[in-house]
Amino acid sequence: MDPKTDMTSVDLAALAGELSRYEGAKVDKVYLYGDDLVRFKLRDYDRGRVELLVETGDVKRCHVADPAHVPDAPGRPPEFAKTLRSRLAGGELADTAQYEFDRILTFDFERPDANTTVVAELFGEGNLAVLDETGEVQRSLETVRLKSRTVAPGSQYEYPQSRIDPFDVRYEVLEARMEESDTDVVRTLATQLNMGGLYAEEFCTRAGVEKTLDIADAGEEQYRAIYDVIQRMGERLQSGDLNPRVYLEDDAVVDVTPFPLEEREGMEAEAYDDFNAALDEYFYRLDLTEDEEVDDAPDFEAEIAKKQRIIDQQEGAIDDFDERAAAEREKAEAVYAHYDLVADVLSTIQSAREEGRGWEEIDETFLEGADRGIPEAEAVRGVDGSEGTVDVDLDGTVVTLDAGTGPEKNADRLYTEAKRIEEKKEGALAAIENTREELEAVKRRKEQWERDGGGDGDEADDDGDDGDDGDDDADDRADVDWLSRQSIPVRRQDNWYDRFRWFESSDGFLVIGGRNADQNEELVKNYMEGRDLFCHAQAHGGPVTLIKATDPSEAARDVTIPEQSRKEAAQFAVSYSSVWKDGRGAGDAYVVTPDQVSKTPESGEYIEKGGFVIRGERDYYRDVPAEVAVGIQVEPETRVIGGPPSAVEPRAATTIRLTPGRFAQNDAAMKCYRRLKERFADEGFVRKVASADLIQEFLPPGESDLLGE
Repeated sequence: MDPKTDMTSVDLAALAGELSRYEGAKVDKVYLYGDDLVRFKLRDYDRGRVELLVETGDVKRCHVADPAHVPDAPGRPPEFAKTLRSRLAGGELADTAQYEFDRILTFDFERPDANTTVVAELFGEGNLAVLDETGEVQRSLETVRLKSRTVAPGSQYEYPQSRIDPFDVRYEVLEARMEESDTDVVRTLATQLNMGGLYAEEFCTRAGVEKTLDIADAGEEQYRAIYDVIQRMGERLQSGDLNPRVYLEDDAVVDVTPFPLEEREGMEAEAYDDFNAALDEYFYRLDLTEDEEVDDAPDFEAEIAKKQRIIDQQEGAIDDFDERAAAEREKAEAVYAHYDLVADVLSTIQSAREEGRGWEEIDETFLEGADRGIPEAEAVRGVDGSEGTVDVDLDGTVVTLDAGTGPEKNADRLYTEAKRIEEKKEGALAAIENTREELEAVKRRKEQWERDGGGDGDEADDDGDDGDDGDDDADDRADVDWLSRQSIPVRRQDNWYDRFRWFESSDGFLVIGGRNADQNEELVKNYMEGRDLFCHAQAHGGPVTLIKATDPSEAARDVTIPEQSRKEAAQFAVSYSSVWKDGRGAGDAYVVTPDQVSKTPESGEYIEKGGFVIRGERDYYRDVPAEVAVGIQVEPETRVIGGPPSAVEPRAATTIRLTPGRFAQNDAAMKCYRRLKERFADEGFVRKVASADLIQEFLPPGESDLLGE
């Protein structure tokens, strides 16, 4: 028999009761995979992480999944996922219900600013609609415009026409519906009483009524027997008295039901404590069967080692955050402890500036005062006119003060900075918790793989080489001919930097750039740290480019960024600047350290939003070619990547190079998508991980040519 791919109305009635146990869970994030699978990542006070999956495509399902069964997070979220995140993040799951007896589930989420309802239609073509408090559609996976109903953004959501609920119908109604029919008993139950084929047969079997009995030959005896069976099952659904089963045929899953069915008697079956767990196991194993992603053993050890490294880095970062926050608080307290001294120093500077005296003259005045033994002058360690600040030694604690304000505002600024650092610590703690959960999920997948016979080790080293077995792993993966593979596994991860422009350099350093003036400001303000490098094209309209020495969640450490990474960052900065838009084949770029970057202009000058003042010497890179590569990476993550060819091409299974040319950005992206799709034997692979829109995010602004086009 063909495996079940759609949940029935009976399934949803059974599931709705079980999902009520998750009411009160908070929404962390929402993801959209492809066109039809939505993942709600929730956090429940008693149960911890809760993964709610809703799929509305060829497979139609809804259930809470074991984290080990959840696909890796996809890349940059599409607009539908962004809408859900903006409306649901931090909200609470308030109610879950089946609409009447249809294949529709509704999820009500509450938040202080607004309530949202998500409607999952698990019938027909399938759909997911996001409604505001008034029932107006904010966004939907599919737009529906029929005579009977409309589901489209801006319109009031319309449910399908009501259908009869067999578990809530009076006997007289059932009898009347049966008598109106002109076919046999089982077909009448399936259509007129909204039971579907399987449960129509099941009720006939349990009632002892011949399925093919013609309605003309049926009467009250048969109708009463069927009605009694229906009522008993309805009572079990209402009370949650379930006894779920997953049915198998030739070791493959074929059905999942909330009760053992007499129609499935004799089939191999597995029992489960609750229906949700049965659904999760069924659809997880159905996915494995359909995807046939069992050609090669996953590299679990590499995944485990990577997760553990991330945890170690995050733990180190937390210690660093504690020290930094304590240092800022100590400075703030020192300001108040030496309030009069600080006030005198600041008022002296402010008075001098009002008199038109320059910063160098002010610095010399403090030096002269220190020579004369004036305590306030002795405490001053120097002034910085470019930033408008003064460094003051307060009993061994050197504090940088904003010379344009008073002691209170300076102390408040320091306390605010301490609070900001502590908030980063909270983010790191949450990140550690997520990473630990991901680590445990990998371990569980590894154990499941080994239980299923995937880890017996009999296929190792078939080339006869019994030597080094560690450092060759990466080379082995690099040698895989992904283009000819008939089935390629998808491994996704949600990265904090996905919303920026980014690439990973040849030396393994993350390079990120702003997409607009707001992101340029954000990168410098929130992500640029002392050991990073700042890079920019010697042209207007280019992205702020940072070569990150460490991840924001890592503790700072001494790092030397190699020349190759600097050159690649320079090419990145040039390619995504106005150099490309102007159709030029090359441009100049420079690299400086963060302490050379400032938002404070010289007197009489003005800085545009997203712009910065660079002071001191710059390391220039001349005549850098404007050229990028875009492609698809398979290992260790599956994703679209783009940037300097020397960095991108070794990491991708296949790439396309582009230069300034004649095709508009969206046309070039579509050409890239089609060309990449043609290269893989696994025809559905590129569609799973890429799209023309996603590829376009990696293309420079302006027109492009594909090399070889």
